Amino acid sequence: MRKRDTMKKQFLRVKQLANQTVGRAEKTEVLSDELLQIEKKIDNVKIATHNVTKKLSTCQQGGGDNVDKRMTFRKKKLPQTALSQSMLESCALMGEETLLGALFQLCGEGQGNLAKDLTNYEMEVEKTVLTPLTTLQEVDIPAIQTQRKRLAKLVLDMDSARSRYHSAIRSSNAGGNQAAAMAKAESLKEEMEDAHGRMNLCRDALATDMYQFVSKEQEYAHNLISLVEAQIRFHRAAISSLEKVLPAMKGQLEQAMMKPVYGLSLEEHLKVTERDIALPLEACVLALLEWGMEEEGLFRVAGSSSKTKKLKAALDSGIITGLSDLEEYEQDVHSISGALKLYLRELPEPLMTYDLFQDWMEAGSTQDPQVKLQALWSVCDRLPKQNYNNFRYLIKFLATISANSEVNKMSASNLALVLAPNLIWSREEGGLGVMVTGVASMIVQTIIQHADWFFPGEFDFQPSTPGSTGSTPQGSSTMLSAVGESTEPVNGSGDHSPLADKLTESTHHEVTQSEGKRSSGIWNKIGNRKASSLKKPNSPPPQTPSSTFPTRKNTSSVTTAL
Repeated sequence: MRKRDTMKKQFLRVKQLANQTVGRAEKTEVLSDELLQIEKKIDNVKIATHNVTKKLSTCQQGGGDNVDKRMTFRKKKLPQTALSQSMLESCALMGEETLLGALFQLCGEGQGNLAKDLTNYEMEVEKTVLTPLTTLQEVDIPAIQTQRKRLAKLVLDMDSARSRYHSAIRSSNAGGNQAAAMAKAESLKEEMEDAHGRMNLCRDALATDMYQFVSKEQEYAHNLISLVEAQIRFHRAAISSLEKVLPAMKGQLEQAMMKPVYGLSLEEHLKVTERDIALPLEACVLALLEWGMEEEGLFRVAGSSSKTKKLKAALDSGIITGLSDLEEYEQDVHSISGALKLYLRELPEPLMTYDLFQDWMEAGSTQDPQVKLQALWSVCDRLPKQNYNNFRYLIKFLATISANSEVNKMSASNLALVLAPNLIWSREEGGLGVMVTGVASMIVQTIIQHADWFFPGEFDFQPSTPGSTGSTPQGSSTMLSAVGESTEPVNGSGDHSPLADKLTESTHHEVTQSEGKRSSGIWNKIGNRKASSLKKPNSPPPQTPSSTFPTRKNTSSVTTAL
């Protein structure tokens, strides 16, 4: 019986819907305009949340019902986890004692922490964002839509009952069995009123759900804020994890002795290698002294480009440890000289320094020969210690080459012409103009010609080792500071001052000193003193014809016996 009534209702609904569709019956709208706007908004929210949760879910790396299993699954699936594992395996392969192995270890740990942070972030997003949005999309909105469909059916039942009631009234008025017609009309009236009551109850329930949905809009919107807050926490945690590992990685790199020397500042290279003379400079000089002193056009003729690049890479990698490592270049010494020129040119700051560029130019432009020599010497004396030692080493070597110019055709002027642009250039232009190049060449030529006057004493080009004091003038003694337990040398390898070098000459000039002891503050300033406070002592003129040299007075007032 109930099944028959249900089928009858469905038939009447379909009939009523068909009549409304073709316009034979009116459709009753029971929702207000406000509720209709809310209904449209609900439909749009469902579409929007579906699209957002779908895209957000693709960012998640795992799933499952159990939280612990889901977290473990995510950790294994994350690319950062795979990267971390690969780096730790590479560390085991390389060995923790190697630089690359140590960095693999630290970086792998950092990537592992990053994977952990990402896993925690995804779990938080799933809990605070995805779950609420999914509930809204799959539970809350469908419940409202189900209620709306039920209301639509009840409206059809009400409209159908009304239509049949009105039809019965018209039939009773048309004649026939009035009593039966009136009884049927009364029955249909009760059915219509009952349908109307059920419709009202459903409409009120639907309106309640819609209004509650509107009231929770702020709560739903807060899920998006929760997403951004979770992302902020994740990125902060990720940055914190990476910032913890980065100093350790940099520390490992700083502790590494070997660094590429080309393009590295002279000061840093000497500090890292614990040398006084730059490795490329010393290695190339020793090789050229051994094989290239009679080679015509040394420094002027270009060597093999491939061999020059290979030698540069070998010096950068630190595999050059002795003269035997350079034997393959014996037949192409121009590649060695090319590698040396390249090193000087690639220094971040020229060997003769940016700060003294203008002073060099002014000294080199002086017309009076004696004044020029005095000016050049005073500028040379103000070079920083590391620059002074390496500049002296290079000039002594170039002087040795020019002394054999009858064979190698490289006089002081020729050497200066090809090397000056690699020793001095301006900070602003990064190069030299035509006029400035001429002055720079004259400066270098003058210093090469009078190398023994600028840097007195014979020079020993014996190879040095890391931590050694480098090459020093032959026969020189080492003066020790009288301050406390200090044993700081004051000869050419310790204090770069030409006066200190002069004290080591075989002529044993005496200088005076106003105090019996030097203070450490004054000792540290010797390398930066002005020429006006220190005059170069008299020196026997070098064996060069038609050369006149200025006479320097000793301005010190205390005596230090050698």
